[in-house]
Amino acid sequence: MTDATATTPRRTHIAVRILEIVSALFFALSAVPKLMGQDPVKETFDKIGFGDGFLYLVGGLELAGAVALLIPALTGLAALAFVGLMAGAAITHIAVLDGEGVLVPVVAAVPVAVIAWVRRERTAELLRRVVGRA
Repeated sequence: MTDATATTPRRTHIAVRILEIVSALFFALSAVPKLMGQDPVKETFDKIGFGDGFLYLVGGLELAGAVALLIPALTGLAALAFVGLMAGAAITHIAVLDGEGVLVPVVAAVPVAVIAWVRRERTAELLRRVVGRA
């Protein structure tokens, strides 16, 4: 894999790496109550109407994505996936939960969108390698 950081200024790379670590911590901590099935989180997912399976799925996705944010080859792809996950969460908060708590996924989407944009060369290289093997 080519070194995408070669085209990214050093300060930008360091700042985004810090953003990746902070985002990974945020999503890992967000996953814990879901994976533990804590009551307040279960109540929210019950309001959505998807039940416990969806609760554990989202928690698992958040934890896997948090780990992927720390792996340089996967960072851009993980960030892009989190943008989609947070968009879905924001839509759900608006449509099902009457907008209650919508700021959390909207604000959480901003740093991962920045990460996805800055790491887009890595993501493109990863996809080229995966498609090349098919």
